Amino acid sequence: MNKICIIKLGALGDVVRTLPIAKALKSKFPDAEIDWITKKEAQPLVQGSKYVDNVYTLPFLPQETYEFLYNFDLEEEATSLASEIQAREKKGFYSQDGFPVAFNPGAEYYLNTLFDDELKKNNRKTYQQMMFEAADLEYKGEHLGIVLGKEEKEYSQSFIDRNLLQDEKIIGIHIGASSRWPSKSWHPDRVKEFIRKVNENNHAVILFGGPNEVDKHEQLVKELSEEGVDVYRNNPLNSVKEFASLVDLCDVIVCSDSFALHIALALKKPSIGLFFVTSPHEIEDYGVLRKVVSHRLPEFFPERSDQYDEELTKSITAEQIIDIIEEISEGDE
Repeated sequence: MNKICIIKLGALGDVVRTLPIAKALKSKFPDAEIDWITKKEAQPLVQGSKYVDNVYTLPFLPQETYEFLYNFDLEEEATSLASEIQAREKKGFYSQDGFPVAFNPGAEYYLNTLFDDELKKNNRKTYQQMMFEAADLEYKGEHLGIVLGKEEKEYSQSFIDRNLLQDEKIIGIHIGASSRWPSKSWHPDRVKEFIRKVNENNHAVILFGGPNEVDKHEQLVKELSEEGVDVYRNNPLNSVKEFASLVDLCDVIVCSDSFALHIALALKKPSIGLFFVTSPHEIEDYGVLRKVVSHRLPEFFPERSDQYDEELTKSITAEQIIDIIEEISEGDE
């Protein structure tokens, strides 16, 4: 029996969109036992998958020798681990003199996109396609969702019951972005305008966020509440699986290139992705994603992706997104 080791530590969204690799490896090696090494916060996203036999979290160093090792992470923690683990064949990335290096030619393309702005700008391959190439696997559009168990389903049902949303059409919106890409977030004025319009259409809105968005969300909800506009929120301290269970409640998800988007795509929820400073081409749509790309993106991507520009974050209008939601709704009828 082949023993296979996969290393993918983070970010959380990248762990989600790397999951199809396990499905492809099980297809290629049906009798293989697959171990996945990740970080503690990402463990629930991998756990429960029928294509992964064991999930380990750092710190962890296997003592056995694997047939194949695949490292899809460029973090020093991951590349060093990939060098230390014993395997007869290794693919993906390792560390050499403190820098990430490709084990195999198939992994070089993705690595080069991180250091060559022109290649990054002109790239038309999705992240999944590049990871499959790094693994020397043929990409066939494989999709693999995350597993929501009884506990998560009860959590989402309690949210529905508590907020009396049984018969409501629910639109989810996530506006968060890390400090690394401050212009990835839709401008608060646009978000408020969008929520008002959704409310006018008699749809419920769930505003998604994490600990970093608490103050921003409280201010936004307060302002809308004073106008008589209802907004529901996830618990910013909920687990990743609880977060996913609430995303699963939504009829449509509106968000930037973020963890919320990758969760929505893993669940195959109709989604609208807003792209201001990141590549829309790297996101696999799985037939459920509508991409809305700012006309100003070429001015910032990739060289100025770390800069904040207010007009850039306002360059996609609420009306654009409302129109797409109506198109999606009409297609469901």
